Amino acid sequence: MSQVSRACSQYPPRGCVAIAHTSIPSTIAVDIINGEDRRGPGYRENWLVFHVFQKGPAQLEQCSLRVEMTLSHLPPESHSTSKHKADDDKGNSFLSDIDAFINQFLEGTAEPSPQTREVGAPETSRNQSGDAGKQEEKFVPRREWKIHLTPIPMEMRQRQEDRKQLIHDVCTNGTLNFLGRNRTFDDIPNKDLDHLIVDDRHGIIYCYVPKVACTNWKRIMIVLSESLLIDGVPYQDPLDIPQEHIHNSSLHFTFNKFWKRYGKFSRHLMKIKLKKYTKFLFVRDPFVRLISAYRNKFEQQNEDFYKRFAVIMLKRYGNYSDPLASVVDAFASGIRPSFSNFVRYLLDAQTEKEMPFNEHWRQVYRLCHPCQINYDFVGKLETLDEDAEHLLRILRVDNIVQFPASHRNRTVRSWEQDWFSNIPYELRRKLYKLYEADFKLFGYSKPEKLLDE
Repeated sequence: MSQVSRACSQYPPRGCVAIAHTSIPSTIAVDIINGEDRRGPGYRENWLVFHVFQKGPAQLEQCSLRVEMTLSHLPPESHSTSKHKADDDKGNSFLSDIDAFINQFLEGTAEPSPQTREVGAPETSRNQSGDAGKQEEKFVPRREWKIHLTPIPMEMRQRQEDRKQLIHDVCTNGTLNFLGRNRTFDDIPNKDLDHLIVDDRHGIIYCYVPKVACTNWKRIMIVLSESLLIDGVPYQDPLDIPQEHIHNSSLHFTFNKFWKRYGKFSRHLMKIKLKKYTKFLFVRDPFVRLISAYRNKFEQQNEDFYKRFAVIMLKRYGNYSDPLASVVDAFASGIRPSFSNFVRYLLDAQTEKEMPFNEHWRQVYRLCHPCQINYDFVGKLETLDEDAEHLLRILRVDNIVQFPASHRNRTVRSWEQDWFSNIPYELRRKLYKLYEADFKLFGYSKPEKLLDE
């Protein structure tokens, strides 16, 4: 039996037959080894994704099968490279590891393993029962992707096609110019790729947008990537993840971290993953997102945002020459920036000369680069429940995780008139121009009543 057939028989998605391994594109070789030695010298985890076909009741439908390969006989010198070696040496070692794996794989000597062994985790998650000194090894079963035999409703498919087509049209028709519209992916600085979270286990890339259900989607990504453990076992329920870990950047492998791990191969690997992985983002009405950000960061006692942003707003636009140093003291005295102060801060050219917009009010096109990245799924907060269910099914992980139900009050568009009542029409129109690209890219109508006197 061939290596591919043997692996498929061990991980059998019903009705699937693997294509011969000779059809694997050569470019995928660069993506086989994740470059992270988690089990010590000479013992490394690797995986490949094979394209397979599922014969459904009415048609052939392409699906994916993830096969885990455990490689236990790499040459020792491949793993003894010093962390301080030159970049060229690290690059050569990386390629030699790939070549060794490919050779063993094609010769049928790289054995499939039905389990993934996790050894420890970040300090915050190694052993939350108190025995942090004991690094106990746990065996965690690989959870398989789900294959659906019933088709996704045409309405949901068409919704996605319409949203993706709109993005394409706005990016290519040239009638609206905005920062970075015409640049290539290679032109995007690494620091601006920090919102693209990668899950190599399931082939997913998520661009998170603050104030658009990103807390729950980050929970989902932690569960899928198994990046946080308790007593050596990954979290399986997103709601069980402690609040303080959800936004911990060390638990999310983002594109801006590729250079540190892969060096000169980083951009090439990004492009491979962008081509082969399922990419998604969620958006919401731009003005409603701004209101939500203001409510969350400035109507509540947030010491960090008060010192970094509110003090500036109060000094420049609130007639407070010497604002109180503490957010607790300021709130006790009834001092906080108004929504009008916040809008003026956004429109002030001096703001971005001093620092880029914070992620909570930075435009989505600057966070997620939709003109450079061809997203497979565009969700909206206004249709969150339907879109989340649809997406998890597309990803074939709806048997692993469910999107958490939200019972919190959301900021809605009907509130806009009240929030903007004290904002002059001239400033409203300028604010719309600042976020116009997000309105048009993602299909949100221009708020005419809000902008016209």
